[in-house]
Parts: sequence; C-alpha cells; structure tokens
Amino acid sequence: MSRVQREANVTWEGNVARGSGSISGATGAFTNLPYSLATRIEKPDGKTSPEELLAAAHAACYAMSLAGELAAAGSAPDHVDVRAVVTLDQVEDGSHRIVASELLARARVTGINEADLQEVAEVASKGCTLSKLIEASAKVTVNAQLEGGS
Repeated sequence: MSRVQREANVTWEGNVARGSGSISGATGAFTNLPYSLATRIEKPDGKTSPEELLAAAHAACYAMSLAGELAAAGSAPDHVDVRAVVTLDQVEDGSHRIVASELLARARVTGINEADLQEVAEVASKGCTLSKLIEASAKVTVNAQLEGGS
C-alpha cells in the first residue's frame, strides 16, 4: 500500500470558553459537525468533539484490523461490532490529554473460541494504525467477545 493522506477542515469562531466550531471531511462524508468546549467537557447536546471523532476512527480502524486477522487465522467473521471509549483527563502537570482508549469488540464468527478470539484481538490491535498512534501517549485496552456462541 502506498502513502495515504486524508484531510479535514475546521473553522472556529470566538474564544475557547464561549466559541464554537465546525468540522468537515474533505471527502464530503461529513460536513459542518458542530463542536465547542462544552461538547468536549460537559454535555454533548447532539454535537461532536475531537475525542468522539478519535473514538470513531479508532473503532473503524480496529474493526478492519480484527476482520483481517480473523480471516488470516482461518475464521473470517460474519459480523464485527466495535465500541471505542476515548478518555480525556487531567494529568500530573495540569494539562489535559487522551489517557486511554478502550475497545470492546463483538464478533460473529465460527471456528474459534473466546480465548483464541482474545489472542487474535490483541494481534489486531498491534496491526491497527490508530492503536499505535494512541499508544504513543495513552493506554489501549481490548476486550473481545464472541457474538452468538462459538
């Protein structure tokens, strides 16, 4: 695979406390998603945040990686569902950072047991580019479960 670049555009109006912005993907897949400081640290009220977008990107990347690893192990999945929870927290120096991303993957797949699924799930995390990016400064945890029996 050759180098891939993706682009997003953001506009921001006002100061941090009372301002607001919008996020758009250059592809047009999403446009003018509203966000603000309040949507990051208080109630989302139907608006997004950089952390929510990171969680979505991490879940999407991981789902593809898990599907690929399961297929490579001889058990291609019928269905994979991934939930990512990204945590923004205050750290020792008083600044705020992403400190964790927790992945919960459910896979509908035959020919594999829970223990083997968890093993493949860990390998899939190592192959997920966003897991690697997040691990540079935060902890990534993976919990995988079989959906509908083994």
